[in-house]
Amino acid sequence: MSDSINRRSFLGVSAASLGYFMTADAVSAVRAADKPSETLRIAGIGVGGKGSSDISQAGKIGKVVAICDIDENHLNAKAKEFADAKKFFDFRKLYDEMEKEIDAVVVSTPDHTHALASVVGLIRKKHVYCQKPLTHSVFEARVMRELAKKYGVCTQMGNQGTAEDGLRKAVEFVQAGGIGDVTQVHVWTNRPVWPQAEITKRPPEKPVPPHVHW
Repeated sequence: MSDSINRRSFLGVSAASLGYFMTADAVSAVRAADKPSETLRIAGIGVGGKGSSDISQAGKIGKVVAICDIDENHLNAKAKEFADAKKFFDFRKLYDEMEKEIDAVVVSTPDHTHALASVVGLIRKKHVYCQKPLTHSVFEARVMRELAKKYGVCTQMGNQGTAEDGLRKAVEFVQAGGIGDVTQVHVWTNRPVWPQAEITKRPPEKPVPPHVHW
């Protein structure tokens, strides 16, 4: 499927695939900028954990031509799914070597590198899907917005649940006065639910494992 789908088909199904890459305005931009008969070529930057499912979803609506991760175990595991994709440990090298062979990137690295990995792609005129949090600061967010506009590329942050119709309909219902004037709001959450959230101090230093290209 990923080998045969073309850009026009990609645009048609992308909105239904976890909101991947495209908003309505972005669809118009891609149609104006790209040839509709070509397959969208995608690179995955960070392919372990959430990045694994992200690039797998992208692979259903385009062709994954490159994958990147500093963890060789994660990289090799994903290479079994995308055997033809070229492997990289450093996203800078991926951009340098594959610049003319990719149209879009999926950035799902640890949070502190989201903005940097995305900005390098924006400057090279690549469409970018980046996981949340998009940036560390408001300044970084403004830079990304300005670069996306300057280079005319499509961008989207991985909001997953907030991109679904159910939540949007609920917001519209409240805004339309469906429950009357809201005077008080109570919020609760089950977060944090991940093991790393339990860390309260810096762990003892250990040597970098051989499979991690730090």
